[in-house]
Amino acid sequence: MKDLTQGSIARQLVAMAVPIAAGMVFQTLYFLVDLYFVAGLGGAAIAGVSAAGTIAFVVLALTQVLGVGTVALVSHAAGRKDRSEANLVFNQSVVLSAACGLLTLICCYLLTAPYMRTVAADSAAAADGARYLHWYAPGLALQFAMVAMGSALRGTGIVQPTVIVQVLTVVLNTVLAPILIAGWGTHRPLGVAGAGLASTVAIAGGVACLWLYFVRLEHYVALRPALWGPRVPTIGRILNIGLPAGGEFFMMFVIMVAIYWSIRGFGPAAQAGAGVGFRVMQAFTLPVLAIAFAAAPLAGQNFGARNVARVRQTFWVAATMSCACMLAAMLLCQWRPEKLIEVFTGDAAVIGVGATYLRIGSWNFVASGLVFTCSSLFQAIGNTWPSLLSSALRLITFVLPAVWLSLQAGFELRQLWHLSVCSVALQALTSLVLLQVQFRRRLGLELVSPRPMRTAT
Repeated sequence: MKDLTQGSIARQLVAMAVPIAAGMVFQTLYFLVDLYFVAGLGGAAIAGVSAAGTIAFVVLALTQVLGVGTVALVSHAAGRKDRSEANLVFNQSVVLSAACGLLTLICCYLLTAPYMRTVAADSAAAADGARYLHWYAPGLALQFAMVAMGSALRGTGIVQPTVIVQVLTVVLNTVLAPILIAGWGTHRPLGVAGAGLASTVAIAGGVACLWLYFVRLEHYVALRPALWGPRVPTIGRILNIGLPAGGEFFMMFVIMVAIYWSIRGFGPAAQAGAGVGFRVMQAFTLPVLAIAFAAAPLAGQNFGARNVARVRQTFWVAATMSCACMLAAMLLCQWRPEKLIEVFTGDAAVIGVGATYLRIGSWNFVASGLVFTCSSLFQAIGNTWPSLLSSALRLITFVLPAVWLSLQAGFELRQLWHLSVCSVALQALTSLVLLQVQFRRRLGLELVSPRPMRTAT
């Protein structure tokens, strides 16, 4: 366990964020590698895999329920130096990961076909998306086990083992992708099914490696079958913190479905362009997500130890870093967005849609950075409901107008992208106000100045 209740906050954030970012980069390569080889299969394959990728948001929402609750409670216990509580929370999260994985597997196989028929631009894209998801479903289910173990480690301030495992899984996926998708060496290309299978095999290998680490090397939190019997109070605490965070990501899924539904009339090229643009945008948000992922356990340990001033200081340092990273990413997207899309496709129509999406959508980068930072602090203090409220506001201010716009004569894709920018800006402002309220209620602090404040009594 790494003690995060003393020392330089900036150094601790960077020390944790850098390996987390590296792990996220390699994690994102799952999709980018698949997308690169799938692009050679044609526009329908790109559109199908991109549309199918929205399902990942549902899984991400469920993993957030597990991960956020585990990080918060383990970090609080670590801050109090309560090792037995940390172990109880971790092992209960393992139980939850098994249940969530099974549920994911069942839903993927039952609902994939009707879902793809709803969001895909045409029957060819729907068929390719369904094939991809059928082979990727076991990998999505295994993500829960990886999240449970990685979150427990992050709550104790340890991130390197998870990052190493992520790197190994991406290397394996990169090796398997051309073999299974394009048939390199085997002369038996599986197409989009190979993309899903490559990711599943790689994730399975990663789960096995992380499990072995806990069995052989981890000591502060450990796998203890005696603690695997359901403990309702502990599970309830994990869910109380995790469910709102999961709800946030589910709302992101709803927003993405609304986008794909709204632009389906523009054809597969539009969906493919939006899908590639979204993947590029995801890559640019990785440093900020890494900072947020590092801020949550750092502030969480200090919240558990009642080091109130350090909780607030963590917000200011993380917010400054996040805004700086997102501003740099925005400037790059404003400069040559076409070049970023051309990495994945040479289709002029796809490039045009993706470049426009990046040029307009990048204006919400700084606001997104603030949203992520606020979300991490809500997690750290153990109350994620305000974060869910700000996400709900974005859902209302984007989805309903988007559907209405798509039904109007003369509807253009640019209108959708501008609407998204406005809704994210409103979400950021709401998150900042709600965080101020929570700081006053839970910590006795006012979020008005970076200067140290008195500790609440």
